[in-house]
Amino acid sequence: MDQNLFNDICLQQLRLSGVHEGETVVVLTRGGERAEYADAFLWAAQQLGAATFHMRLPSPASASGAWAVGDSGLGNIPRAVEALKNVDMVVDCTFLLFSKEQFAIQDAGTRILTAVEPPELLARLMPTKELRERVEIGAELLAKAGTMRITSPAGTDVTYKLGVYPTLSEYGYTDTPGRWDHWPAAFVFTGGADDGVDGKIVLSPGDVLLPFNTYVQTPVEITIEEGFIRDIRGGAGSSGLDADLLRSYIESFEDPRGYGMSHVGWGLDERAHWHGLTQFPGGMGMELRSFYGNVMFSIGPNNELGGPNDTPCHFDIPMRGNSLYLDDELIVDAGELTVPEMRPVGRR
Repeated sequence: MDQNLFNDICLQQLRLSGVHEGETVVVLTRGGERAEYADAFLWAAQQLGAATFHMRLPSPASASGAWAVGDSGLGNIPRAVEALKNVDMVVDCTFLLFSKEQFAIQDAGTRILTAVEPPELLARLMPTKELRERVEIGAELLAKAGTMRITSPAGTDVTYKLGVYPTLSEYGYTDTPGRWDHWPAAFVFTGGADDGVDGKIVLSPGDVLLPFNTYVQTPVEITIEEGFIRDIRGGAGSSGLDADLLRSYIESFEDPRGYGMSHVGWGLDERAHWHGLTQFPGGMGMELRSFYGNVMFSIGPNNELGGPNDTPCHFDIPMRGNSLYLDDELIVDAGELTVPEMRPVGRR
């Protein structure tokens, strides 16, 4: 994308995020990654009258070969954390999520926006106030529920006991002190009780494995008891390849908490494409987490919800064509939202 165009969309984003004169905005990057993001956000913050600077962390000393969450790069730089706690907004171009440093920064009142997807995707999925309203309606419904049940034609039937953890929403910008969001995003989620997820999930071809950034090719049956995965196997008539890959990846962390059930919810952005991985293979899959009517469950850490599980092993798995019930009320019907206020105007 042309840098001037990138500057303009970052300016739109910071306007939505309420940046104004008298505020201080920091752009956080790591190594040589996303220098053009830093340039664009620094320019945009200046246009809005904010003070701004760029904090660049060193590249990781080594790579494990697995996409582990929770390593912010700030763990041994407490003065950098203090600096970030004393500004109004951090534009995170590194992915701080699940790290104790991010929680400390938010607790200090600093709002955080993560932006790591390709610029072309950021432009196409620019957040809107209308989308925020629909996401917040979904969050209100989810926050009131005591149970969630997910079913599918392939055989999924799993129940989450709710009410232990808060409900969170992502709509792609943040104008509230201490709040984190991710650009782009449009979904709501919460977590089941630590021992309160039971049943079976059957992944079907076309469901999405993140961070593999691949589509499921062969059915996978996942058995869950008391909040933990007890068995992963190939579905009927399947070669079992996707099941083997999923199991092998989790095992590589040598951490039994990697089998814990994490957050769960649904997506609301009708502009997001299910086939998005074919267009933006360099991203981290935010379009897939957000596409309209997907039901997404996650495996691994729940510390972003205040839970005790901080394993670095994490999966997000958006699924197509599933149905979701809150206290036996149908909310997602085979990939279509049933609540008119959550639908875009053209679908009401």
